[in-house]
Amino acid sequence: MKKLLLAFVLVVSTAVLAQRPAVPTAPVQPPAPLQGSIAGHSAWPVAKPEDVRSIDAIVNALYAVISGPKGQARDWDRMRSLFLPDAHLIPSRADRNTHRADAVVLTIDGYIERASPTMAANGFFERGIHNTVQQFGNIAHVWSTYESRHNADDAMPFARGINSIQLLKSGSRYYVVEVLWDAETPATPIPAEYLPK
Repeated sequence: MKKLLLAFVLVVSTAVLAQRPAVPTAPVQPPAPLQGSIAGHSAWPVAKPEDVRSIDAIVNALYAVISGPKGQARDWDRMRSLFLPDAHLIPSRADRNTHRADAVVLTIDGYIERASPTMAANGFFERGIHNTVQQFGNIAHVWSTYESRHNADDAMPFARGINSIQLLKSGSRYYVVEVLWDAETPATPIPAEYLPK
C-alpha cells in the first residue's frame, strides 16, 4: 500500500511540474572580444628596426638601453619601444621576513622609476655573456646570462645572474613580453651550461 501511495505521489508531482510554464532565461551574452596589448596602445613608441629584427638584436638592445656611465640619462622611450606596452620586469628577491624567494612585479614605468636614480648615480653596464634560445611559432624564450659592472672597463662584474626573457614575434619584429631574473649567489652559482664555453 505504501509503495502504491508513493508511486501515486510521484506521478502527480511529475504531472504538476510538467504543467508549469518554463521560466524564461536571459540570453547569455558572449564576452567582449579581447584586444591585444599592441592593438590597444597605438601611441606606443616605435622601435628602431635594427633593435627588433631578430632575437639577438632585441636582447642586445635591451642590455644596451639600460647601460651607461654615471650621470648619463637613459633613452627610456627606446626601452619602451622594445617591450609590449603591458610587459613586466620581475626581479626575484628574498623576502626579508621569511627569506624565501619572492618576486617584485614591475611595469615598464615602475622599473624606470626605481632604476633611474641608481643607474645615474653609480653608472651601470650590463651585458649578456651567453644565450640559450628556444622558439615555437611566434613565441620565444631566452635564458640570457648577464654580468653587471659600474664602469664598462671594470675588470670584474659586481653581479652576475640569468635573465629569463619571453619574446613575441609580431610581423617582422620581436617584442619583449616579460623579463624575470635572479642574481647569482654563493649558494646558487650559475650552472656551466649557461656560461660561455
